[in-house]
Amino acid sequence: MTDTGLDYLSPTRRQFVVTVTGLAATMAAAPALAQSSPAAMGAAIFKVTRGATVKAGKVKLDVPPLSENGNAVAMGVAVDSPMSTTDYVKAIHVFTEKNPQPNVISIQLGPRAGVASIQTRIRLADTQTVVAIAEMSDGSFWQDSGDVVVTLGACLEDNL
Repeated sequence: MTDTGLDYLSPTRRQFVVTVTGLAATMAAAPALAQSSPAAMGAAIFKVTRGATVKAGKVKLDVPPLSENGNAVAMGVAVDSPMSTTDYVKAIHVFTEKNPQPNVISIQLGPRAGVASIQTRIRLADTQTVVAIAEMSDGSFWQDSGDVVVTLGACLEDNL
């Protein structure tokens, strides 16, 4: 056989079987990897807070109780903070319990932000709880949560 430099175009039977088996295993594992749960959300929150206690208060999460379409759910988070050089919000994190990735958004802030408030739209895979956590300059964490009923979910890989 002459060396044409195109050997990669005609793989051996063994290379073909290994490649197809690898692809099949990856595809079989994909739905399991894409599913989230309250436990996955808890792990994501633990990663951000590094195990610190998260207290209720100071944070106001504004999400609608009902959303007809999970592709664009309006959301707002406001944190009660003077935003001074010694007392300010360092970050706002939003988590969901049923999205493929529980940490939906993380925004870094500082005292020059002036106000600790954000407005955006998020995708929600299903009816679920949304949690907003504010990380303060003193190292404390504060939270608020809200339940959203979603009639038409987003983020669903199975619908493709």
